[in-house]
Amino acid sequence: MGYGLLKEFWGRGIVTEAARAVVEQARQEGLPYLTATHDRENPGSGGVMRKLGMVYQYSYEEQWQPKDIQVVFRLYQMDLDGQERSYRGYWERYPVHFVEPGLGKE
Repeated sequence: MGYGLLKEFWGRGIVTEAARAVVEQARQEGLPYLTATHDRENPGSGGVMRKLGMVYQYSYEEQWQPKDIQVVFRLYQMDLDGQERSYRGYWERYPVHFVEPGLGKE
């Protein structure tokens, strides 16, 4: 799941409301889980993920395109089928990966 919003519209709950609709549709469709990532330098997006009930899993560093810059992304996940799991695709793909203290399950 991903989203982008012009800065002038930040803080109005638009993304949270839209994402809740996406989560509900995913549940209805029977998807087992959703993942989302955000740039560590944009903690507001992490706040949206937590409001949705997503849980931090891990962070990884990527040479992000199209800007060709190093970015640390945080991966959050929501299990929709009641089975706990952790999507490991980015963990396995990028050699720089780690768990940031204080961001995990509470």
